[in-house]
Amino acid sequence: MTALDPAPRTDAASSTALPSAEVVESGEKRRQRLSTGVLIGVVGVLLLIALGSTRGEARFALSDAFDEVQLPTVPLPGVATVVVCAVLCLAAAAAFLSGRVRGRWAVIAAVVAGVAVLLGFLTWAAAGRDLPFPVSNQFAGTLSLATPLVFGALCGVLCERAGVVNVSIEGQFLAAAFAAAVVGSITQSVPAAMIAAVVAGLAMAALLALFSINYLVNQVVLGVVLNLLAVGVTGFLFDQLVQPASSTYNNAPVLEPIAIPGLSSIPFFGRVLFDQNVLAYLAIIAVVVVWVLLYRTTWGLRVRSVGEHPQAADTVGISVRGVRWSAVLAGGVLAGLGGSFFTLASTGQFTKEFTVGNGFIALAALIMGRWRPVLATIMCLFFGFVTQMASQLQTLSTPMPSQLLLVLPYIATIIAVAGLVGRVRPPAADGVPYEK
Repeated sequence: MTALDPAPRTDAASSTALPSAEVVESGEKRRQRLSTGVLIGVVGVLLLIALGSTRGEARFALSDAFDEVQLPTVPLPGVATVVVCAVLCLAAAAAFLSGRVRGRWAVIAAVVAGVAVLLGFLTWAAAGRDLPFPVSNQFAGTLSLATPLVFGALCGVLCERAGVVNVSIEGQFLAAAFAAAVVGSITQSVPAAMIAAVVAGLAMAALLALFSINYLVNQVVLGVVLNLLAVGVTGFLFDQLVQPASSTYNNAPVLEPIAIPGLSSIPFFGRVLFDQNVLAYLAIIAVVVVWVLLYRTTWGLRVRSVGEHPQAADTVGISVRGVRWSAVLAGGVLAGLGGSFFTLASTGQFTKEFTVGNGFIALAALIMGRWRPVLATIMCLFFGFVTQMASQLQTLSTPMPSQLLLVLPYIATIIAVAGLVGRVRPPAADGVPYEK
């Protein structure tokens, strides 16, 4: 060997080729995959059992009687459709349980299973019925029912991203609904009612911020107390003031749908998306605004920083208390708008405990959406869809007991949280009081 020859390499890297790295599945991912597979498999088996009560064909109406353009009613063979959907569910379950689907394929398998579950269940429920299943009403009702949930979930996103647990969304809804009913009845003005609802939401948010940020009260306990406070105060005022003079204090104006010219005349999608009330449009705008504020502004960066590491934020000169106060109050504005929906978008009247747990559903949607505004909104639409579907199925006289239909939305939410979403990580300082 000459002096110009390169010296031989004796390291292990040159003698043998490194094996390709294998993706190791964590225990948490494995449990979530297995629970998802088992859940989809159980639904597939239930669809096969449902074949015994499936008769005739299922009809799905794409238009209602009041639409100018009448779209056709789609018939599907009941037994064949349920069998196909059950087989797709079982195939997706087998793929999840075997661990052969990862990444993009896992998402595709989950989407296929979700569509199969929905189509199979609706086909079984609508097969052989005198009336078709109203698809356009289903989607229009979904958006309407999801509107207050979106406001509540966005309220929770702002609060908890800043490190303040907000269990009092239900109380904020209730106080805002009461304020909208009373002020709207006195003034007969929708804008005045909405402003009153926002003020009530801000007042509840200020109580949450005062005791959790300044006085370091346990935030979960505080949220429960604020909910009870809202129930007690609104119930007392309703009995003493509103109910004796309901024509004066409980007769607020009702929101009318606002049809967007041109877009509202689109068949099917026009009435669903572009013929809603002003709060539905504001909810859509609020999702975009909250996303931009959190991820595209300096204020949003500060909110996320005090929610993850308040000590580090304080070190660089960020006022942790000030940022948390601003986030909680901004959430109060959104919760106030959501609360006004219960009064102004229905009958214009308030009753005790009017919000019937929707604040807690918004909190569940927030967790299911991993504290992200867009994902939380999707979860709100999921709950709205299931709630509207249960209402539609009651009119079809399906074989399912009416009592089960009433609790179906809550069962679906529990299954989604426990079986499909898996373990989620909140902001690191969520619920942790900050002391200098």
